[in-house]
Order: sequence, then C-alpha cells, then structure tokens
Amino acid sequence: MTMQRRLLLGATLAAGATASGLARAQGARLRLGYMMAKSGPYVSLANTNEIAVDLAVEEINARGGVNGMPVEVVKFDTAGEPRQATIALRRFASDDGVLGVIGPFSSSEVRTTFPVGEREGLAQMSMASSAPGLTKNFPFGFRNTTDEAVVIEQVLAAIKAKGLPVATGAAAYATDDVVSKSIGTDVIPALFQKFGIALRGSATFQFAAFDLSPQVAQLKGMAPDIIGLGSPPEGAVNLSRELRRQGVSTRVIGGTTIADPELPRRMEGAGENLTIGTTFFPEVNDRTRAFAAEFARRTKAAGLPRTEPNQMDASVYDIVHLYAEAMKRAGVTGRAEKRAEERKAVRDALAGIKELPLLEGPISFNADRDAVKPIYVLEVKSGRWSLLDTRMPG
Repeated sequence: MTMQRRLLLGATLAAGATASGLARAQGARLRLGYMMAKSGPYVSLANTNEIAVDLAVEEINARGGVNGMPVEVVKFDTAGEPRQATIALRRFASDDGVLGVIGPFSSSEVRTTFPVGEREGLAQMSMASSAPGLTKNFPFGFRNTTDEAVVIEQVLAAIKAKGLPVATGAAAYATDDVVSKSIGTDVIPALFQKFGIALRGSATFQFAAFDLSPQVAQLKGMAPDIIGLGSPPEGAVNLSRELRRQGVSTRVIGGTTIADPELPRRMEGAGENLTIGTTFFPEVNDRTRAFAAEFARRTKAAGLPRTEPNQMDASVYDIVHLYAEAMKRAGVTGRAEKRAEERKAVRDALAGIKELPLLEGPISFNADRDAVKPIYVLEVKSGRWSLLDTRMPG
C-alpha cells in the first residue's frame, strides 16, 4: 500500500494526561481528520505540518481535552492530489466518524473536496490554499489562509505607507501554476490599478524554468519601481539571482506563495528588499518564539531538514485550536447517533468565531469563511527576513 493511500491513526494523546485516563475509562473521544501532503509537489512546504498538528493536540489533551474528552486525529497522505483528497474525505466521513477535517493543502484539492464536503455535511479547513474565491457557496468550507489578493494589497499598502517608490510596476509570473498565474493575470493588475501604479507590462515563465535571463532583460527594459511576482519559492530564487546578475535592484513583491522562512538563505545574497506578506512571523511575541523553539526541537529530533516553522505550520496548529474551540462551544459528545447534528454544530460554531487569540494573532472568519487575521509584511534585509509592517485587513 502506498504512502498516499495509507490511513494513519495519529497517536497524539498526551502521555499521562487526565484526558487520556478519561478516554480509557469511558471510551469517549473526539476525532478530526487530517489531510496531509507529506509526499508530492508540496512536500517542501507541508512535510513539517504534522509536527505542528501533533503539538496542538498534545497541548489540548494535556489541559483535559474538549468537553472532558481527548481529541484524536486520523491522518491520510493525499500527496497533494485532488483524487486522493476526495478518497480521504469520504473515508473520514463514512468510516472514521470525524467531526471536522484539517485540510486539504492545495487549491486544486479544495476545488474537488469542498463540493464533497457539502454533500457529507462535514467541515473542512484548508491551511494553504490561497486562490481567490474558493470558499464561496460552500457553507462547510473554511480556510485558515488569506486570499492572495488581500495579502498583496496589504504589502502594497505598507510600501506606500513607508514612502517607498511605487509609481510604476510590472508583473512576472509562472503560467503553469494555477495560483501564480492568477496572481500575475488578475491580482497584480487589479491592485496596481487600485493603488494608482502604472503597469508597464509583464514577463512570464514556466514553473521549473531555471534560466530567466530573457524575462529579466524584458523587465529591465520596462524599468519599473516594483515587480509583482506570482510564483512558488523556486521562482523567487531564480528571478532574484538573475536580477542581481543583470544589475537590477527593483523591489520584488509577492504574497504567501513565496513565504518560505529559508528563502533569504536560498537566494545566497540576492533578493535584498524582496517584500512579501505572510500570516506568521516567529519574532512577533513570546508565544510565537516559544512555538518556534519547540517546533525546532521536534523537527530536529525527527531528522527533518527544515526546523523553522512556516506559515502553514502555524496555520495547522491554529486549525486544531479552532476546531477545539468550536467543539467546546457546540458542546459535542462524539456519539455516533448525533454525528450529523454535531458536524453541523461545529460548522456553525466555527463560522461564529471572532478575534480568537491564537498563535498567528486574533482570528475571525468573514462571510465567505476565510480567516481574517494579521498580515506580517516582511522584507529581506542583510540576508534575513525583517518585519516591515503589521497590518490587519479591513
């Protein structure tokens, strides 16, 4: 059986916790499903998410669980594939008795599983999908992410507030990645118009392209004040290196698609002033620093190559706490005969959450069930991320 098909039961109950003893005595437990992307195209961003999920569950159970019952997680590796995500959702709904689902990871998975979740009456909450409008018309669909248009709007607002040059701009984007293309063709042009930035043109490339010299030469000829980038982190690395090679110091801006904590190191000195929006920054306060320290300890122990949490790690951690709060407010029992009723109650409680203080900051859900939370505007300074501004979308 392949990894992506294997159903994993999370051994996430805190050892010796009061909730564990109660579960053994009464057999009561509250289950969540978790769609992982531990293999496939998103593995570099998602392979540490499980560490954050398990940490959140352990913390909740160590405090006595929810309504006196421990939280338990059932896991399925979808490998980022929509078909596998659909299989996982149906299994969670029919075989595992879960009250809500953590995930799926990608926008393409969300597009296939949200309609299925509506038919099953089962809430899902994505930790990474950021293409615009994915939750519309899906009452059981939630995202603890922020639409790329909202994120990049806050980046531009911060740059303008700081008095940095933004009179003219250009777009650069990968045409073979759905979210990147949407950023380049829709988000950037619309936001440039909103902020009065003259769009001088665009340059396109393939997701896996290494040589971007023609595209950078094209951008250099446009001489824009800023370049709006739609790309995964690899595109940002290659573009920044080529910009430096051709002597272009134009500020590049982007959203959560390039919010990789290791990006400054990977650019090897290129990319100074690269400016992005993200929903997590480990240096915000004592809580974020403590989370980052514990995350680093666990990832090192697991032998994982990346030990600094990214925004998806923070997002899944908070998703577990959001479900815990919703299950508490809904007074769920986990009883099989009440499952459909309690799944709907969890959905309704999630939708009613306003400014819940969590790791990423105060979290609410808007009318489309997208999270409203702080945007941390970061820029590369001296080879590391530096906080330029903190903004709360209106």
